[in-house]
Parts: sequence; structure tokens; C-alpha cells
Amino acid sequence: MRYQISGKQIDIGAALQTHVQTELGAVIEKYSGRPTDATVIFSKSAHEFVAEATIHLSTGLTATAKAHANEIYAAFDACTEKLDKQLRRYKRRLKDHHKDRVEPVELFGAASYILASESEVEESEPETLQPIIVAEMETKIPSLTVGEAVMQMELAGAPVLVFRNEKKDGVNVVYRREDGNIGWIDP
Repeated sequence: MRYQISGKQIDIGAALQTHVQTELGAVIEKYSGRPTDATVIFSKSAHEFVAEATIHLSTGLTATAKAHANEIYAAFDACTEKLDKQLRRYKRRLKDHHKDRVEPVELFGAASYILASESEVEESEPETLQPIIVAEMETKIPSLTVGEAVMQMELAGAPVLVFRNEKKDGVNVVYRREDGNIGWIDP
């Protein structure tokens, strides 16, 4: 497993890096046998330390957690507890569905754009109705079943997930509705 441990404008010592690798390794070992990489970023926000961790699993799940504390080790430990809870839920749901994915999730590349908001655009009438593109990035679209897509969206805490439906081989969207239910768009 690859670890990327860094700090934003703070120095990360060898002891903290070792602590991160052993603690994350123990959590991942407990719930998942095939992690691919983990990214941990430490930063400081006023008087508090912030720990952000992202773990990518070979099943396509991305678990993310963020925690604040007055001490850097306490921030990381709180972040690890959140990751532990997410991975425990993920494993429990896999057992509940009685489905073990034999092969890793297939990912497809797609273009992702960030458009300028209307407040950033000039107050005068625009010359064209085309939006202004601020940034262009590469994103990955997983190939999942609808149940797996809903599970991944809930575990990641995302409001929406675009995925390729394994059964129909088309692009679908699941999203959280305002009433708390899950919506599914199947074109």
C-alpha cells in the first residue's frame, strides 16, 4: 500500500509518519484486504490542527474523513475513528448483500469542468450564452450496480454519484433528494 503523508505549511516529523502508517494500516487490515493507497494531509486552522485522510480501495470505494483537534495526534486519531466507522459500515453492507466482488471496479475516464458562477461574470450582458470554463480536470466514473452506487454515495457522504450501470452498460446517476430519499436517473 502506498502512503502519501504531507503537511500544509507545517512540518511533519518521522514519528508522526510512522504513527499514521501503523494506525491506518491496522484499520485497513481489519476491514479490507486490498487497499491501493492512502493520502493524509495535516494543516493548521487558527489554533486547531486539521487531519484529512482519503483511502482508495481496490473495490472502487473512496473513504474520506476530516477531523479537528488542539493536538496533531488527537486530530489524526479522531480522523482514524471516522474512517474506521465508514469501513465497518461498508464491510457490514457487503455482508448484508451477500455479494463479494471478485474483480476490482472498472473505472472509465471522463472530463470534468468547473464553470464560473454568475457572480464572477461581469454585471453587463454577456456576449454569448456559453458558460466560462474556469478549470478542466480528469475524473473517473466507476462501473457499479445500482445498489453498490447507492452504498458508495452514502459511505462517501456525497450528494450525488455518477456511475456506469453494470447491468445496462449506460451512464446513470444516484442522488440524495431533499426529502431524504435516494433518487436514481436511468436514461
